[in-house]
Amino acid sequence: MTKLNYSKADSLYVLQNLPGAIIALDPDNGEVQKVISVPNSAPDGVQVDIPSNSIYWTNMGAASPASFEVFPNPDGAIERCDLDGRNFKVLTKKGAFVTPKQMQLDAANGLIYFCDREGMGIYRCRTDGSALTPLLRTGQWPNDTDDVFRHCVGIALDVANGYLYWTQKGPPDGGRGRIFRMGIHLPSNATPQTRTDVQLLIDNLPEPVDLEIDHDRRQLYWTDRGADASGGNTLNRADITAIGLANPHVLASGLKEAIGITLDLKRRRAFVADLSGAVRTVPMDGGSFKTIYQCAGPATGVTFVPAGGI
Repeated sequence: MTKLNYSKADSLYVLQNLPGAIIALDPDNGEVQKVISVPNSAPDGVQVDIPSNSIYWTNMGAASPASFEVFPNPDGAIERCDLDGRNFKVLTKKGAFVTPKQMQLDAANGLIYFCDREGMGIYRCRTDGSALTPLLRTGQWPNDTDDVFRHCVGIALDVANGYLYWTQKGPPDGGRGRIFRMGIHLPSNATPQTRTDVQLLIDNLPEPVDLEIDHDRRQLYWTDRGADASGGNTLNRADITAIGLANPHVLASGLKEAIGITLDLKRRRAFVADLSGAVRTVPMDGGSFKTIYQCAGPATGVTFVPAGGI
């Protein structure tokens, strides 16, 4: 395979499950390379920082023998490698959290944010894995972990305005999914269990998963893997306002359990990865999707790096 040159071409970094791998893809000419294999792993969320020569991703740990969808044990991790796949490292200690899902990178401040699904919370840590800090807890593990209404999945950052957005997808195809926001920092005199700045933005969604923000246009995008009949298997968008979300609508439908999402703001296109293994491109203002790559296994996280890496 031809080695991709991020300085000259746009790149996508895609997480593949079963077998676990990180794949780099040129979304325009189809050139592809496997960056690293991650066997015995369930990668879910990914971010790339070109200046630090780093790929970061979440590993959900070991699935329940009874269900690929359930990750019941505190064995998740944040992991990294160089852009060429070398120098793999597990950044966090085993047992620190349960099931890390989508992650976001605040590269300027050297911080990683992520949701813990079965662990029912949101965390922040340094890019070396240190200073792991819970920001929100929606339940007590393991007592409440079977309550899927408490599960946090997708996450997005609005550092400039001081907000953090996340999804709680609810039961599969349940029509009870919700999107929330809160301050990006834990308020003084509050705990992750008692903070009072949590705001419900929208509810009764089919099954919302991952999030991204177009900061210039103040719009929130999300994937939904719920039932087609109820508006799931879609890419969606809403306007961000001072009081919540406005004008939510579907941009594309017919996806196959959509998970990862990333945005190319310059060319106004979104990329979506789904559990069929497809990586698709969708116009950010709506329209038909186009499949640009087919993974050998389910595709979860995806992140876009523009030419030049910034």
